[in-house]
Amino acid sequence: MVADLPPTPPVAAEVRIFDPFVSLGPFLATQAAAEQALDDATTEPVEDEAAERDPLAEPDNGIIDGRRRPGYQPRLPDKVTQENIGAVRPPPPEAFPTEEFPIPDRWRLVETLGLVKERWYDPYNQNTYKGDRPINPAKVPWLPIKGKDWFIVASAVSDSVVEARTFPIPVGVQTTERPGDIDVFGRDGSEVYSQTFIVGAALIKGLTAYKPPDIEYRVTLALNANYVNVPEKRVLFVEPSKPSRRFDHFVGVQELFLDYHIRNTSDRYDFESIRVGIQPFQSDFRGFLFNDQQLGIRYFGNRDNNRWQYNLAAFWRLEKDTNSGLNSVVQRPRNDWLFIANLYRQDLPIPGLTSQITVVYNMNRERDRVEIDDNGFPVRPALLGDLRGREYDVAYLGYSADGRIGRINLSASFYAALGTDRASFFTGRNAKIRAGFAAAEASYDVDWLRFRLSGLYASGDHDPFDDKETGFDAIFENPVFAGADTSYWIRQTIPFAGGGRAISVNGRNGILNSLRSSKEQGQSNFNNPGTIMVGAGADFDLTPTFRLSANANHLWFENTSSLRVLRSEGSIPNDIGFDLSAAAIWRPKATQNIVFRLSAAALHPGKGFKDLFTNRPRDRQYYSLLANVILTY
Repeated sequence: MVADLPPTPPVAAEVRIFDPFVSLGPFLATQAAAEQALDDATTEPVEDEAAERDPLAEPDNGIIDGRRRPGYQPRLPDKVTQENIGAVRPPPPEAFPTEEFPIPDRWRLVETLGLVKERWYDPYNQNTYKGDRPINPAKVPWLPIKGKDWFIVASAVSDSVVEARTFPIPVGVQTTERPGDIDVFGRDGSEVYSQTFIVGAALIKGLTAYKPPDIEYRVTLALNANYVNVPEKRVLFVEPSKPSRRFDHFVGVQELFLDYHIRNTSDRYDFESIRVGIQPFQSDFRGFLFNDQQLGIRYFGNRDNNRWQYNLAAFWRLEKDTNSGLNSVVQRPRNDWLFIANLYRQDLPIPGLTSQITVVYNMNRERDRVEIDDNGFPVRPALLGDLRGREYDVAYLGYSADGRIGRINLSASFYAALGTDRASFFTGRNAKIRAGFAAAEASYDVDWLRFRLSGLYASGDHDPFDDKETGFDAIFENPVFAGADTSYWIRQTIPFAGGGRAISVNGRNGILNSLRSSKEQGQSNFNNPGTIMVGAGADFDLTPTFRLSANANHLWFENTSSLRVLRSEGSIPNDIGFDLSAAAIWRPKATQNIVFRLSAAALHPGKGFKDLFTNRPRDRQYYSLLANVILTY
């Protein structure tokens, strides 16, 4: 027997008893009608009493899964706003693996996956010989290494130079290439061809991407071959019988040191280290006072997240090869010692500017030692004045700054030289050294343009006979300043004829008018005319790989008293002249691995230069043309 169900009200009543013998058709029909009635209702929904008592309570959504209670409408979630139109939703958490898989050699993972194939000659991609991956100690048992994380870094550089130049060349005393000439100065053209190969290797332990190496062994050798052709005798060799051309070669040891990491002083890897052996060192930001590779010991480190940096160093100067300028380890080192202490502080006195305080003591004891260079010319003592040997003690006190002030890039150095010169070559007596130096270069960037202003002052000796030497001289300068070796005056050596043989007004790759026999082998000289220079320049980065540079400098002698005494002249003007230069630099790979440079420079002589170096015609220009190719692995 089947019983009929009563009519269903607009809101369905809750069914509590299920009779399997009752037909389901009328029940489903009435249920569907109830739900449709709920959807079509325009009256406000009946709120749950529990929700009225506690608005934060979540009501029961239904007894049976997939159904909802009649009259219940849940609260809507917070409104979602899209601030990054077109953004891709992040992957769900299940898209990330929850398990880790150990990799035996993480260094060679990319090669295992086929992403990179190592080639020993490729300097651009991952390469074991460039320090990108550790070496396997088992494969190199002859190396003095233990443990893991040892890296080898090999390097090779080819530096080719072709240079044509003119400068005042004195006629030989005993003989000349043109016996008919009776001038003091002969023809001025000469050519230089120089090829240098530099090879080096370093063995380093430690993960140096984010902390200092634990230990480092490094060696660098340089082979130089050079050919020079000049128009006069006794320029290249002291013997007048030798020709006016020369081919020479030499192998120098430029680096040979051990660097040991003493300790870390913070969790940010502030550190203390010590380095022993032949090593490079630069005393200031631009290399005004000392920039060389010498035999020494250096203790260095940093503090406060690298905001403080410091160096304590002592160097015993090596002899240099005369024609290449490379270190000669087959000769006894010089009796010339340097003791250096400096301290750097970032963001002092203003953010963006780094300050440096430097104290350097140069102790020279070469009074009783005569040195003749490889070409037969005496270099110590210099052939000036009374020709007696000399020695000196001089302390350099300096402050340097490098960084920016707003949009202006600034680099500056200031030095005071204080000490005693024993046996001044003018008087033979002891003399006090009191000299000063200042240089600054400011630049301003406008997109791909950089405009530069430069200024330099080095005091000259005002009275050679007053037992006080006020001409400033450096220890071993190699300045990156005012166009650097693109400049004619910085690049060329101007011989000082008439007042001393084998003496130059300035040194190669130097800006000071120091009257030294040689920058590499001579002694510092504080009886000099000093230097004043002002200049302007600009760099034009036309493309990421091509740059043009131009420089214009005006030079003067600060005081010509010493020149007048040596030349026995009543007056010599201070004006040296204008130095104009330009350079084009091309890096086809936008890196330093391949660099082509072509530069030209000219000196327009001033009255002082013409007075010292009268030539035919009197107002002629001097020039240099340089082509340079550097290939680096």
